[in-house]
Amino acid sequence: MINVVTAKEMQELDRRATAEYGIPSLLLMENAGAETVREMLSAFPALLRSRVVILCGRGNNGGDGCVVARHLLNRGARVETFLLARPRDVTGDARVNLEILEKQGATPVEITGAGDLAALAERIGSADVVVDALLGTGAQGPAKGILAEAIELVNRAGRPVVAVDLPSGLTADDPEPPGPAIRATLTVTFALPKRSLLLYPAAAFAGTVRIVDIGIPPALRREPEIPLGLLEAEDVAPAFPRRDPAAHKGTYGHVLVIAGSVGKAGAAALASLAAQRAGAGLVTLAVPHSLNDILEVKLTEVMTEPLPETEERTIGREALDRVLHLAEGKSAVAIGPGLGTHPSTQKLVRELLPSLRLPIVLDADGLNALAGQAEVLGQAAGPVILTPHPGELSRLLGVARDEVLRKRIPLAQEAAARFNAILVLKMAHTVIASPKGKAVIVPTGNPGMATGGTGDVLTGLILGLLAQGVEPGLAAQAGTYVHGLAGDLAAERLGQEAMLAGDLLEHVPEAIRQVKEGRQSGNLATRQLGN
Repeated sequence: MINVVTAKEMQELDRRATAEYGIPSLLLMENAGAETVREMLSAFPALLRSRVVILCGRGNNGGDGCVVARHLLNRGARVETFLLARPRDVTGDARVNLEILEKQGATPVEITGAGDLAALAERIGSADVVVDALLGTGAQGPAKGILAEAIELVNRAGRPVVAVDLPSGLTADDPEPPGPAIRATLTVTFALPKRSLLLYPAAAFAGTVRIVDIGIPPALRREPEIPLGLLEAEDVAPAFPRRDPAAHKGTYGHVLVIAGSVGKAGAAALASLAAQRAGAGLVTLAVPHSLNDILEVKLTEVMTEPLPETEERTIGREALDRVLHLAEGKSAVAIGPGLGTHPSTQKLVRELLPSLRLPIVLDADGLNALAGQAEVLGQAAGPVILTPHPGELSRLLGVARDEVLRKRIPLAQEAAARFNAILVLKMAHTVIASPKGKAVIVPTGNPGMATGGTGDVLTGLILGLLAQGVEPGLAAQAGTYVHGLAGDLAAERLGQEAMLAGDLLEHVPEAIRQVKEGRQSGNLATRQLGN
């Protein structure tokens, strides 16, 4: 797992690399610039025959830009460098690299006034590649003045942009750009990914992200006290061990899915089939009585159980004893897909939680049944995995949806601790939090999954892993990773616009195979220094 850092955490790792290991900060800057050039050469094969415009700020990010300029010049590229500050304001390691560039006869053009912007716009517009080294991870708040204007110039020009460490205008920590921000084609980030590179909408500004090791020791990069990580295939592969040749269907568990209402039988079907795709040996689907015949015909491999229903054809509170009987001998339970919000149904959910001594996946209307009564989660008899989208989490916590989006990581961590549950916050780059405060970001998935039923598939995948005895935290992570990867595979074959939730089911087998082989997914890649 790769640690994901805030600006403060990254600055501390830089400091420790120098203080504890004796690695000069100037060497870290040199490595950063050299690695950026290596990634540029990989991304743009014609780079050395191209016109490259490099925009440098006065801080360390600008110093990185000076190193990039020097290495490109040394390789014979056509480079124009611009400094959006006065040279006397450049200090420290950045100053050293600026002076080296000056001694090479490549003094950057100073851009400090509005009158300089017209010429800068012309040079940016005629560039083949633009390098953004204006603002780095230490920047706070919106870009202002000439920096903000330069950012707008770059975005209007529409040229390929390489951002150094972080697109200028973003902050390292926040999912929302505070002001104008560079829209990069490629972001080369140093040592570890910063939060905003993974959290939308800010992540959309980063383009393809490459993580490069600039020489910070592995022990620091793996610092266990950093609470946020980026999930990788190797992290979830243990959820899919080699199967016992002597196994039978009972070996891999029997799950119960409590789901469905009139008009939403599909949600129940998708969750049940996904549990089987994840490897569960047996699946029983409990549904309103009037839907049983329909689902019995639709689902060949799933067993169905009709339950007492309300006048609105949802499962009623009267089904409690029957459900508890059905749960006997089961490995895990899912509650919620397409369940409906009838008061009797919601009462059933609230009474089931303290009565079921099994791992529970609570989704959709199962979560909505707890709005305003979330304290019921504290009475749960078994481990619980919650899978809300932002709207459902906002209702569960009683906070605005916009606040959930702005503070998704701390609120996910808070909710997991408060409810003593694994919390899977479903969104672009899903966040999974544990009660102990740790959280991970899932890099798989794509916008084609923004269609009805995909959340039900996720519920079933997690449930199917629980059925096989996978620990709840790992089941949530592995199910979510495979869910997104199946979506990515479906998008490759079908295109994002045409995808249906059922297409994910068809691609789950290949997704599991790739996870077991250790293949990575998402738009992030790592490369070690010197490889």
